[in-house]
Amino acid sequence: MRIIGIDPGLQRTGWGLIDVQGNRISHISHGVVATGAKSPSARRLAEIFDGLMQQMKIWLPEEAAVEEVFVNKNPASSLKLGLARGIALLAPAKFGIPVSEYPANLVKKSVVGAGHAEKEQVQMMIRTLLPGVEASPDAADALAVAICHANHSSSRVKMGGIMSGGVR
Repeated sequence: MRIIGIDPGLQRTGWGLIDVQGNRISHISHGVVATGAKSPSARRLAEIFDGLMQQMKIWLPEEAAVEEVFVNKNPASSLKLGLARGIALLAPAKFGIPVSEYPANLVKKSVVGAGHAEKEQVQMMIRTLLPGVEASPDAADALAVAICHANHSSSRVKMGGIMSGGVR
């Protein structure tokens, strides 16, 4: 099964693709859709949508996983992040694949073993779980979302899944 993980952000939306066969995962690709900070919000959202759709057309994922956003102290920042998250949910749905959502703490716990891990810890574990992969923080987070989905989706749990905190 091919899974795309998405870490939404208005400035940088990370994406990462993995293949899952039994209890083994393998890296396919990863990257970031970056938008211009001075561009209008509507243009930025269109760029995120187009960038995610392009990756799905290239890599043909079968399922998608999106990280849930946490509520920020700044309501304007939370709203902007929510808009990007909406696009992250829309793109795979428009592509016709099922979309699951996971809280950030569960994503971090699935990959690092601790729900309050720092971005650097997530990057380090991605390098450990997917040898040779050097990903930016946003792309590493997206790969972590995909791995979390591999661990926790109902279809994967029925098949034995991947152990939390690492690969069997």
